[in-house]
Amino acid sequence: MTDSSRRADGEATSRLPLERRRAGETGTAERLALNRTGSFEWDLDARTVDVDEAGLMVFGLDSATFEASPSALIDRLDATDRARLEATIDEAMAGGSNSYSVHFQVPLEDGTHQWTHVQARILRSEDGRAHRVIGVVRDATAEVTHSAFVLDLEKRRRRQASIVERTTAAMSRAVTVDDVTAALTGPGGLVGVGADGLALGLVENSTLRLIALSGDSVEVLEGLGSGQLDATLPLGDTILSGRPRFITSLGALVRRYPVLEPHIGELQFRAVAYLPLIAQARSMGGLALFYRERTAFSADERILCLGLAAIVAQSLQRAILFDEEREFATGLQSAMLPRRIQEIEGGEIAVRYHAAWSGREVGGDWYDVITLPRGRIGVAVGDVQGHDTHAAAIMGQLRIALRAYAAEGHPPATVLARASRFLAELDTDRFATSTYAQVDLATGAVRVARAGHFGPLIRHTDGRVGVPQVRGGLPLGISSDFRDEEYPETRLDLVPGETLVLYTDGLVEEPGADVDAGVAALIHEVSGGPDGAEALADHLSDRLWERWGSGDDVALLVLRRSPDLGSPQAPRLHQYIHQADPQGLSEARSIVRQALTDWGLAGLADDAELVTGELLVNVLLHTEGGAVLTLEVLPEPVRRIRLSVQDRSSVWPRRRTPGETSTSGRGLLLLDAVAERWGIEPRGEGKAVWCEIGPGI
Repeated sequence: MTDSSRRADGEATSRLPLERRRAGETGTAERLALNRTGSFEWDLDARTVDVDEAGLMVFGLDSATFEASPSALIDRLDATDRARLEATIDEAMAGGSNSYSVHFQVPLEDGTHQWTHVQARILRSEDGRAHRVIGVVRDATAEVTHSAFVLDLEKRRRRQASIVERTTAAMSRAVTVDDVTAALTGPGGLVGVGADGLALGLVENSTLRLIALSGDSVEVLEGLGSGQLDATLPLGDTILSGRPRFITSLGALVRRYPVLEPHIGELQFRAVAYLPLIAQARSMGGLALFYRERTAFSADERILCLGLAAIVAQSLQRAILFDEEREFATGLQSAMLPRRIQEIEGGEIAVRYHAAWSGREVGGDWYDVITLPRGRIGVAVGDVQGHDTHAAAIMGQLRIALRAYAAEGHPPATVLARASRFLAELDTDRFATSTYAQVDLATGAVRVARAGHFGPLIRHTDGRVGVPQVRGGLPLGISSDFRDEEYPETRLDLVPGETLVLYTDGLVEEPGADVDAGVAALIHEVSGGPDGAEALADHLSDRLWERWGSGDDVALLVLRRSPDLGSPQAPRLHQYIHQADPQGLSEARSIVRQALTDWGLAGLADDAELVTGELLVNVLLHTEGGAVLTLEVLPEPVRRIRLSVQDRSSVWPRRRTPGETSTSGRGLLLLDAVAERWGIEPRGEGKAVWCEIGPGI
């Protein structure tokens, strides 16, 4: 390249900026200054800082008075900002970093503050020592303000999303209308919808019924909502028009609805959102949300309120449908159960039925009490397979058939066999389980048969609960299909004051748990429950049906034989001793001794306890059933006791003459020696051996 060409290129190059400046273009420094951005250079060794004109403008300083020292810049800052700036610089210097960036506020002459941003690079020598810092400083007020706005907007949106999530979760768990109102008014309900108060109303036959109120001072609305839909009231107006109303001051509320003026002083809210509840194009009611601090509703907030109303409306529609279906189901089931249970002589009886919480899926559980010939009663519980209206219909037919067979006086085995045949002839694929018992309250005799069902429980007078081993057959319907209609009977004794409990599986089945645990819980509650039949039925319902949940229906029957306590002058006790109970004999002897001590006849306890053991051993060894022990005090003039042991055997004991080495045969001889009088009496299906013991014997 020749010298002339180099000169030509240099002249062209030197002319280019000048031509651009003439065309109105600016240099880099000018462009930065126009954007309120300057530069600085900090000499760490000399402890001076050089700031250009644009940088001084950012700091709000005059170049004529500025001292080129770092303290002239830093000392002007507030303590908090100064500490943050110094900490950032010290950390970068000591940590070996080559740059740092920090935001802080610079005070201006008019008393305001300006957000400032410094971006700097640290220059170091070969040994790593920092000796100079160069960087830019700019006005970041617009950036920080915009960032704060974005953060606040994001925070509001997260809060709104959280409100929608919490409300959706709460409403998804609500099954009934009561569940919906509980979710809105219970703990955390108002927080969930982001309001300080709420009112919820449902439309029923052109009238408005407030079903939920929550929040301070909203109780004044209770008298201003329920009744005929009225467009002069805000909630009624919202429902009738189908349009939401967003009120941002109480004054505006009164101007729009003058009828509220006498009550406006009682409200402690500044803004209200009145929202129609619409589901499937039908107005169901209205929701009012009250706010103490809010003075405006943004577009997002209005959309949020409308979204909450839609969630509540859908939940209410589902809950109302469930309540209607449940009312239909329980009505159907109740219509098929006995309308009333007759009073019985010699005892008390209580029945309970609880439907499963499963909409129209009614169950097939039932109970029945049947008047029988010769003063007896029949009691039954049962369960038809399935949880639907078909199961309920079969239950109704089977219950009526079983009642008819029982009323004819047939024994339990025959009643269940005929009921099984009847169910098989219905041409259905359903089977049923049942326990049926004939009870004679005059004698306490109980004859029980069961078809694939739980056996009964017997609560004794001392609170112990027995689980009799009741033999059983196949479920009803199945037994006829298999031509096996054998339902063996088990005979039990119900002494005065004892209670018979019949139940279906819904009372003892807990989801995910073994049924034996449920039976054990039932036994525990029967033992610890009150004595009366009604009170015990309520106790079991409260403690078990509500404990397990509502997945299955329950039928419960409690029959108590009236207690026979005698009188204060002639008290009496009864105790049943089961043949399979190894502790029964020992407990009976203890009960006799304790009773005589309580009655002031402790002097007769030794003889009475001895006779009790002999008579009970004779029954338990030589008969095939249990025994009923009766101990009573005979009236004056001579106060003595009468002890009786009753069994079902018709074979009378024989007096024998045992040898010296015999281990048995001395029972009657011992009775002769201890008792003042004794004898044997026939008792219906068995006999009773009795004796009287007096103070002189």
